Amino acid sequence: MNYLSTRGQAPAERFCDILLGGLAPDGGLYLPENYPQVALAELESWRGLPYADLAAAVLGKFIDDIAEAELLRLCRRTYTPEVYRHCRPGADAREITPLTPLAPELALLELSNGPTLAFKDMAMQLLGQLFEYVLVQRKEELNILGATSGDTGSAAEYAMRGKRGLRVFMLSPHGRMSAFQRAQMYSLQDQNIFNLAVRGMFDDCQDIVKAVSNDAAFKARYRIGAVNSINWARVAAQVVYYFKGYLAATRETGAPVSFAVPSGNFGNICAGHIARMMGLPIRHLVLATNENDVLAEFFRTGCYRPRAAAETRVTSSPSMDISKASNFERFVFDLLGRDGARVRELWAKVDAGGAFDLSGTAEFARLPEFGFQTGSSSHADRLATIRLARERYGVWIDTHTADGLKVALEHREPGVPMVCLETAQPAKFAQTLREALGAEPPRPAGFENLETLPQRCELIDADAVVVKNFIAAHAG
Repeated sequence: MNYLSTRGQAPAERFCDILLGGLAPDGGLYLPENYPQVALAELESWRGLPYADLAAAVLGKFIDDIAEAELLRLCRRTYTPEVYRHCRPGADAREITPLTPLAPELALLELSNGPTLAFKDMAMQLLGQLFEYVLVQRKEELNILGATSGDTGSAAEYAMRGKRGLRVFMLSPHGRMSAFQRAQMYSLQDQNIFNLAVRGMFDDCQDIVKAVSNDAAFKARYRIGAVNSINWARVAAQVVYYFKGYLAATRETGAPVSFAVPSGNFGNICAGHIARMMGLPIRHLVLATNENDVLAEFFRTGCYRPRAAAETRVTSSPSMDISKASNFERFVFDLLGRDGARVRELWAKVDAGGAFDLSGTAEFARLPEFGFQTGSSSHADRLATIRLARERYGVWIDTHTADGLKVALEHREPGVPMVCLETAQPAKFAQTLREALGAEPPRPAGFENLETLPQRCELIDADAVVVKNFIAAHAG
């Protein structure tokens, strides 16, 4: 399996090479040359597999430079009930991602049972295992540079802490995360973890990561890698839970299922798009945004118009306060028939602070073929949906999951199960849960005094040069 860049000017690479590299040399994102196909008979044969074995089967379609037995071992080491133990009362932790029925043909797929209580753990824990395995094999070290709007950072740091040959430099927007999210990251005292709080928004952090990654000489000298979903391995690992959710929601293989996905950076729903391209019978991918509705606007109008940081709204679902979705480039590459030259032309406009408009094109006319539906949610919608989930369905949900459920309810179809992807546990956003319900959300054991732990981070300006200098001083 070879991988190519969405911008068409990078040589084909193998999985382990792009695992360590992140962005392609031409600034694009890697995708497999062709999406592997899963026939219905093979899908049915996966129905009874434990999550770890299913992960090895799905990921084995994308990875041929790690031995099959070794990949299975890494997956079994990652996906254990001991790691993914924070499931809802009554759920079976051995399922890793239990499916919680809410109503007939409506369910919640639990994805936040890992160590940081967010869906990012589903991929990041495996990424930690893969990084360590490949670095040990190659006798190399890696400096991870990442950006987070809240959950990616803690998931990455908990997955990489103490790992041989790895250092993590994580950028986060100063003052823009919940107190719980900040405490999860900044309270880590491991010597290979460095937190940099950036004066700005998440998009500023993401722009810095791309700027540093696009400096080929610096990237090579300091062995810079990525854990954001610009890293293909993150997206590939997320594809797995779409297969698991589908099998849990159906009895008959081939029946259609829709998935509702809260989305800011397009990584989570991009994995659903890839699962659908592989042949998983997904009827619709329901994309839910908050007030920062750049993605929903594109699917409505054909215009992709990223906002400046000053125009990006601060909301009660802060992990989606994103106006420049880095993974969206992967989907547009597929929409444009994998034409790297056209993608390069469009993203030259985006990288220069502009927009592009595909309305009226033959490609935009094909958009319904990809199964997307969209909708947006406001703070008032989140409060109402959190109350509805508690009163009607008997579950606590966080603010981002509320965005997804609100839009999911608008797109239900008779005879088609709707699976809502849970993104985080409500304890991470207690302030809004208290506003909605007048009560403190349940907090899993071990997190009772998290915010009181000593915290450490460096406050910096939104400047790639500052970040480069920090890495150079601490990379070892």
